[in-house]
Amino acid sequence: MESGFERIRSLVLKRKAHMKQKQSVAEVVTALAKPLCEEFGYLLWDVEYVKEGADMILRLTIDTDAEGGITIDDCEKLHRASDPILDEADPIEEPYMLAVSSPGVERTLTKPEHFERMAGEDVNLRFFAAHDGKKQLRATLEGYDREKDEVVVRIDGEEKRFPHKELAKCETVFDW
Repeated sequence: MESGFERIRSLVLKRKAHMKQKQSVAEVVTALAKPLCEEFGYLLWDVEYVKEGADMILRLTIDTDAEGGITIDDCEKLHRASDPILDEADPIEEPYMLAVSSPGVERTLTKPEHFERMAGEDVNLRFFAAHDGKKQLRATLEGYDREKDEVVVRIDGEEKRFPHKELAKCETVFDW
């Protein structure tokens, strides 16, 4: 009979293996989808493989420099083109739903290239721990320092730098 500790250890190991699988799924799908996106003139913004409710969702988020941004037709076009490629490569063993979307006007920034691409935009920064007594700041994004792994912003005309690992969330702000 398995002790409580052994049962918990087994669950943790299974969870870690499952998390590792999810990460490798995103990496494999990124490698498959990026050339297809480039062929259509899209930027592959993000690939997520997540559980939503009872379903597993493989979400491809795409962007473009074209006027008007990503349309529903763009999403449908990439969905139809990527379906057979994903079926052929078969990177996911369990049933999942494929979703293709745009990052929207208020988008979450997670990768260095996101921060670089959105330089000049207003952003909301949320921190895990307070900076100068604040856990949230609004600023203008200046870019990303890859060497130091820092997000560079401007607040009241002054440049500020924050380690990426200290950000709980950063998203662009659109004044409606």
